[in-house]
Amino acid sequence: MKTITLVLLILVSMMGRNALSQSDNIIWDETPEQRKERMSWWTHDRFGMFIHWGIYALPARHEWVKQFERMTNEEYQKYFDNFNPDLYDPAEWARMAKDAGMKYVVLTAKHHDGFCLFESEYTDYHAGNTPYGKDLIREYVDAFRAEGLGVGFYYSLIDWHHPHFTIDRVHPQRTTSREEYERMNRGRDMSVYREYMKNQVRELLTNYGRIDIIWLDYSYPGEFGKGREDWGSVELLKMVRELQPHILVNDRLDLKEYRDGWDFTTPEQFKVQSWPEIDGEKIPWETCQTFSGSWGYYRDEHTWKDKKQLLVLLIESVSKGGNLLLNVGPTARGTIDYRAQEALGWMGDWMKYNSRSIYGCTQAPEEFEAPEHSILTYNPETNRLYIHLIDYPITNYRLPGMRGRVKYAQFLHDASELLITEPYGHHRQGDIATEDDLNLRLPVTRPNVEIPVIELILYD
Repeated sequence: MKTITLVLLILVSMMGRNALSQSDNIIWDETPEQRKERMSWWTHDRFGMFIHWGIYALPARHEWVKQFERMTNEEYQKYFDNFNPDLYDPAEWARMAKDAGMKYVVLTAKHHDGFCLFESEYTDYHAGNTPYGKDLIREYVDAFRAEGLGVGFYYSLIDWHHPHFTIDRVHPQRTTSREEYERMNRGRDMSVYREYMKNQVRELLTNYGRIDIIWLDYSYPGEFGKGREDWGSVELLKMVRELQPHILVNDRLDLKEYRDGWDFTTPEQFKVQSWPEIDGEKIPWETCQTFSGSWGYYRDEHTWKDKKQLLVLLIESVSKGGNLLLNVGPTARGTIDYRAQEALGWMGDWMKYNSRSIYGCTQAPEEFEAPEHSILTYNPETNRLYIHLIDYPITNYRLPGMRGRVKYAQFLHDASELLITEPYGHHRQGDIATEDDLNLRLPVTRPNVEIPVIELILYD
């Protein structure tokens, strides 16, 4: 009898532990419908601006310059001592973002070097103690809100300046052996840093009103790395959700298996092949991309994307159900680099006339086949299909399987009609059109648009 009782007690104990483990995978009590509603503005808007800005704009050779060049805090201090962005005008930044067609923005409140653009009670290493002498975040929030744009913060989980952040494999003073790491980290206490980090995130989500997005970046678990236990990710996220329940959170806290440990996934500098999925379910996603090869201002970097590359990035992201967060790296004076201004102008010129194929759009239903050299997006609310002509075709433009599906066709940029006709021309050898295909008559001369868009108004 005692043996049976003991076995039962062990089973009950194991069941309790399993139940606890399962409940641990729930951080925030929210239904899938509530989550979809909370994220609806973001999945509609599709296009945002990333801003990487900090004292690394002074060396102007990549935002990871401290790490790349293995600088000590003392060697890096000169950039703090000389940071004075006297031309900083966040209202101008906000106008540029809005004119480019962007709907929300995420600014680096603190990057990996530990420097804070906001005035914090928990460190002296912030903008208020530089020659500039003011909180840069307050002006940013007010300016972008005034333009009706969503406001977000990037906050680095990493901090190469804090005395209790332990040296690891991505630290400027990184080494190669366990013995060396142990020696260098004597006296450093990650629990002290975790509390510091939590306090700063609380400041950001308490002192500036409603914040729409928080980017917490990033985890690198494994040997000489850091993950959820180092950050205290579960407790940190609980605090974020409690302070601002509406906020959107990215996926870099190392909580991917928690169903509410993140809101969207973030492929970086990467074009996905198809809409990302987990267990067969399509998930919200956003690709973050740069105009060039650096996030922060890099004076001598010249691998800048051209007009067509940038537009295809946006269109292709939406065509696979995702968003594009496109980065600018302001200079140390506080201005947007002239090359970034030019690129924002390109985006704005196109979006002014073609944004209807972006906002509110997503991947086209599977029954629609993209014609050759084109990308499709689809608005489920208006039941309109958009064909982005990446390479402009000749007069006859065949739409596979579309006969009887299209009520009206037009170019989006000027609302000029495109005739639905039989293919034009004699002796059409090799014509593979079927009776289910539809033919549009396009003008021979390509419209004066970088990527022309055909808008198809479909029958219900």
